[in-house]
Amino acid sequence: MRSLNDLEGFCDYLVKMYGSPRASTEEQKAAEFRKLYLKDLPTNVRALRAVAGCFGICLKELEKMPRNVRGYHEICDGRKYIYYRAKDSASGIENTILHELREMMETVFGQIQPGYEALRTSARHIAANRFASAVLLPEDEFRERVYQTGFDVISLSRIYSKSYSQILLRMGEVFEGRVFFYGALYESDDAEGEEWAVTYWSGSRNGETNPNIFDIDGPFPKKGGRALPGSLVDRAVKTKKPHLSNKITLNRAWRLEGGLIALAQPMVDSAEIEKVAMVVMKASDGHLLKPQIDVLKPVTMEVIPASLGGKDGH
Repeated sequence: MRSLNDLEGFCDYLVKMYGSPRASTEEQKAAEFRKLYLKDLPTNVRALRAVAGCFGICLKELEKMPRNVRGYHEICDGRKYIYYRAKDSASGIENTILHELREMMETVFGQIQPGYEALRTSARHIAANRFASAVLLPEDEFRERVYQTGFDVISLSRIYSKSYSQILLRMGEVFEGRVFFYGALYESDDAEGEEWAVTYWSGSRNGETNPNIFDIDGPFPKKGGRALPGSLVDRAVKTKKPHLSNKITLNRAWRLEGGLIALAQPMVDSAEIEKVAMVVMKASDGHLLKPQIDVLKPVTMEVIPASLGGKDGH
């Protein structure tokens, strides 16, 4: 086996351990990465710089980056580089380093295993996102924290010093097949702060849920879906207070009998609303939200003007 002191060595280790790159999940790859390189170290930029140095990867921050690009990598004549935004948050830099590292691994897998067909661009991007999240937010520990906080996206962001979006996306990953969950982040969509729309969303299904429930034509808002006047999100924005409804119903075709419970929590910074975190679960699982409800003491809305309003939002 090759030395583990470079990226090729780690990739070779994974192939020897699991038989092929595809045989291990991103959770397993992340667990091996943490065990071999992070050990008891905190998962922060400093620790990841050390690991990158071990792998012979040069990290470079750039003042200017293409729009909507947080980072990228290059492999040239055996030299490896990862570039990231100079003014990005610590959480963003951590995610970029791990994301680009995982994308590099696909190239290396092709070099050490003849005949290996690397993941295509979109699949590689998804795998890199999952790997980064799994390293930064280990599955079992993170799931327990979610239960402890009552699925509180904002509190979890503070606990882990990670972005709201990363917390939300990870929640959907670790609860898939266990609990029905939908979560969304809403942000202001106009200069006046009158329109609010989904910027990130995530979800998990249990075995009883219609498998198509999160499709584009499903009942839950996707990116760009706007909050309706009088909805939970709208009321949370206007009052700067969390709002709860436990009387939301959907068409029976979605197999969510018993209705839904939804909680919208505004993130208030210097008296201004920065974001609103919306979480939705089956009413029968409403007890899972209790830790968050007990802390927030939200305003309860008996009736909302629209239930889960498809492409238009809550």
